[in-house]
Amino acid sequence: MKAIIIAAGRGSRLQHHTDERPKCMVRVGGRSILDHQLEAYRAHGVDDLHIIRGYLAERLVVEGATYHANPDWPDNNILQSLFCADEALTGPMLVSYSDIVFTPEVVEAALGTEHDIALVVDRHWHTSYEGRTDHPVEQAELTRVDEGQVRRVGKHVGTEGALGEFIGLAYFSERGAKELREAFAAARDTYALHDIFQNGRTFQKAYLCDLFEFMIQRGTTIGTAPIEGGWREIDTVEDLNAVETSLIRETTFS
Repeated sequence: MKAIIIAAGRGSRLQHHTDERPKCMVRVGGRSILDHQLEAYRAHGVDDLHIIRGYLAERLVVEGATYHANPDWPDNNILQSLFCADEALTGPMLVSYSDIVFTPEVVEAALGTEHDIALVVDRHWHTSYEGRTDHPVEQAELTRVDEGQVRRVGKHVGTEGALGEFIGLAYFSERGAKELREAFAAARDTYALHDIFQNGRTFQKAYLCDLFEFMIQRGTTIGTAPIEGGWREIDTVEDLNAVETSLIRETTFS
């Protein structure tokens, strides 16, 4: 099984922790954020690793991984970064943000879906925002779901009526990956030279969730792989300290 890990950004909100290393190489619990993620992947045989590098690329080294360069990482965003690995975007595959840690059970949920495209969605997302001031709930990529299908997803969705939070991990079958590539090509052809693509953002600065919403508008079915905790995002120093504390207490990320 293949995993595409989007790891080009610096992570400036981690402050001095990323002065000399990429965001995903920041250490928590004695190991890098990425090491925690890879451990969960390998527990389920996900070992065909593709990593998109940008900031301090030479310091992000994983034995056996295939690297894809995003030389324009300061000027683009997650969506453009993902498609720097365009030739590798064939399913079945998992795609993940590189600043999240999760348990093997979360990977199991993603791989167990019957959907061609499934977003891993935490239905207990409220708990991870208790006391989280540096990354408030307004920045959560929340989902609205109807009849088992994602209707809206992103930071603009808001808490009212939200099923849960997209954690930054998604599954694509062979067909789902093909639909992803086709949607990106259609969006690029239509919006690359326009001011706005989705949700007030240009195509150059779009999030992955912006493409998901574009796909939904085109009639693509996107489902969910629901979980209840078992993961954490590490976006700020506050997040880093919270996860470190939970590991010291020998708890999961629930």
